[in-house]
Amino acid sequence: MQGESRIDRELLDAAALVGHLVPAGSVFAFLAEHRRRVFPDGLFADLFPSSRGRPSLPGDLVACVLVLQTLHHLSDREAVEALRCDLRWKAACGLALTDEGIHPSVLTYWRRRLAASERPNRIFEAVGEVIAATGVLKGRTRRALDSAVLDDAVATQDTVTQLIAAIRRVARQVPGAAEVIAAQCSAHDYTDPGKPAIAWDDDQAKQRLVSGLVNDALTVVAAFEQAAAQGRLDEPAAQAVALLALVAGQDVEPADASDGTDGRWKIARKVAPDRLISTVDPDTRHVHKSVHHRQDGYKAHVAIEPDTGLFTGARLTKAAGPDNHEAVVGVELIEGEDRDQADHHLEVLGDSAYGTGDARAALIQAGHVPVIKPGPLRPAVTGGFTIDDYTVDQAAGTVTCPAGVTRRITAKRTVTFGAACRGCPLRQRCTKSKDGRSLTLHPHDAILRQARAGWANDPDLRATYRQHRPMVERSIAWLIGPHGRARKLRHRGTAANNLWLHLRIAGLNLRRMLNLGLTHTGQGWALT
Repeated sequence: MQGESRIDRELLDAAALVGHLVPAGSVFAFLAEHRRRVFPDGLFADLFPSSRGRPSLPGDLVACVLVLQTLHHLSDREAVEALRCDLRWKAACGLALTDEGIHPSVLTYWRRRLAASERPNRIFEAVGEVIAATGVLKGRTRRALDSAVLDDAVATQDTVTQLIAAIRRVARQVPGAAEVIAAQCSAHDYTDPGKPAIAWDDDQAKQRLVSGLVNDALTVVAAFEQAAAQGRLDEPAAQAVALLALVAGQDVEPADASDGTDGRWKIARKVAPDRLISTVDPDTRHVHKSVHHRQDGYKAHVAIEPDTGLFTGARLTKAAGPDNHEAVVGVELIEGEDRDQADHHLEVLGDSAYGTGDARAALIQAGHVPVIKPGPLRPAVTGGFTIDDYTVDQAAGTVTCPAGVTRRITAKRTVTFGAACRGCPLRQRCTKSKDGRSLTLHPHDAILRQARAGWANDPDLRATYRQHRPMVERSIAWLIGPHGRARKLRHRGTAANNLWLHLRIAGLNLRRMLNLGLTHTGQGWALT
């Protein structure tokens, strides 16, 4: 059942005895005075629906620990040690000086309950209600979108390690799988979690090992795929079989001179789209923030009010995949923001990652104004013409090239100049194709053209972007933490890390509001 905080103070209450030592205006001092107002018992009532049994810890106590833990980026053991030994933590959480604190497993238990609930981000929302009550965002009609890559908490696995780990997982979680693996799989001793002892500089030995592991994996999948399809396996077992099938196919291809039916395989010389890089954390991915900078982990998407630096929305996703692109998630953050009135339209700032045609069209349709830096155009010939050098008449359905030749736009939005390019004096600046120049127009080509023209010709647009960019960068720096120490995640899976992101942002917003003068007047929240 749900636990509740005591209204009366204990004899050795830390806030009463040493509260004057806690720095005024700090998050610690604020929580010591207002934690029950910000995190009332009713906020967590649905997590403990029973009215019988042993009471849980008070919700305001755990909420304070989770916020302080993520704000200072501590592990569970470090947070529990701070709660036991640090006077600031004791005062903030309402504990007595002699209180021994809690066990680290309590934090794991509460995070799992929160993540599995209908409102996993309720602590972030509770802080958001405090922000809304002050009116600090009222009338502020700009939002900035940005993202940051966060490093995962696991080691990247190579193909061999993933295959062995996935087969071992099936052996643990699927009833009867261990017996099948022991009887029919011979490429490796799957009771041993380590890599096989082979000559790794011997290409033939490596190929024999990869072939054996893939064939073992396919044997195991074939033995249990029907049971999984018919629902005779529980969810963890079915997921283990599906994961093995994915790992067995993403990194390998038939060996040279093989058609894939003789059991000979090799590691593919390509990277599968949305490639799984660890069976320990199947949600983590490779991501390129630039051509030369690759990271493994997740992507934290945020919406920021650029005048105050407050985070108004956030979501953590896999680092790759079309559904996790900045432009897609960014639009969803703007759409999901709780606005005071239906006609409250926003000026949305963002870098070129948010400048896709679909994102711009969605924002414009919703009544927002994109102030988004366009991406650079890449000409077909270095130093040659770009698509903006072609005149598009949407009404007539035609495109005119720089040489003055006009062609129709097909139903698939393609334009082919073909024979008109023969002997054209501008051909060397236009195309290297022997068949002449062809174009494929984006469905929102007109919006993209208008955005590029506006950015080039409207200095006020660029000035607005440059004016507010520093605060956005500062907010991202707060998220990442000093020396990037909060960039390394401590949890596995999208759900757990998304909860962490919202808890950290709740703490950052609270700290920022205190710097802006947050106080409680007795009547409500206000800024002094």
